[in-house]
Amino acid sequence: MSDYKLTCCSTADLSAGEYKSRGIEWVPFHVEINGKEYLDDRKDISIEDFYGLEREGAFARTSQVNEEQYKEMWEPFLKDGLDILHLTLSSGISGTINSANLAADELRDKYPDRKLYVVDSLCASSGYGLFMLYLADLRDRGKSLDELRDWAIANRLKMNHWFFASDLKSFVRGGRISAASGAIGTLLGICPLLNVNNEGKLIPRAKIRTKKKVIEEIVKRMAELADDGLNYSGMCTICHSDCASDAEQVRLLVEKRFPQLQGKVKMCRIGTVIGAHTGTGTVALFFMGKERGE
Repeated sequence: MSDYKLTCCSTADLSAGEYKSRGIEWVPFHVEINGKEYLDDRKDISIEDFYGLEREGAFARTSQVNEEQYKEMWEPFLKDGLDILHLTLSSGISGTINSANLAADELRDKYPDRKLYVVDSLCASSGYGLFMLYLADLRDRGKSLDELRDWAIANRLKMNHWFFASDLKSFVRGGRISAASGAIGTLLGICPLLNVNNEGKLIPRAKIRTKKKVIEEIVKRMAELADDGLNYSGMCTICHSDCASDAEQVRLLVEKRFPQLQGKVKMCRIGTVIGAHTGTGTVALFFMGKERGE
């Protein structure tokens, strides 16, 4: 057993069982739907109910983990003599790292003999979760706290995040495109392709007509960027916001193009906080590969 604890936020979009089995402690964000606040813990509101409300046109907003929540999560471990490595949701998406740093500073003063590291993951959703699983593997192989922190900083940009959206309502609602552009894009079957860049920000990369072509393109990007190209044998996750059939088409093509991944691609759903921003109809593909650029 290691002498430190690995922690993250709920926006890593792992299941409760995965957090528990891999020994990762997590703290929930908050999501508000139609004026009612829920914890992003997949219990306060189910994924099914959340996306059902989204499809009915409900307005969802999110709030980050606050300083007190971080202290409540970490202090019991520090009291027990454990050190902590915490990775936050990308600072390019959320300011939660600021709350984490404030809480960490206070607890370092209170427990001067303990180490408490806060690292910006520059990752989101299942890319963040996949990165946490890599860290858990390294911890289980005997890596020290400092070795794990250094590995996280050195490798976080190698976690590739690629997304496409087949439903443009969230782009209109978030002000990224006009209502007229959204209507025309929907009529033409435009599916934006995006990724997370080296600052941890979500960046549009292409506007591709038809879902079939954007699925081909997202797998093409993986072939170009994954470690060892089509011989990639690392972990791979595909997640979606209530569009399982689209995600399944991506999985089938990934496993066809990457023989080492046949039967090994993890499938899951985007959680409520990230889903509040993507809306329904988003599919995301995550893998380790070349470092992300601008």
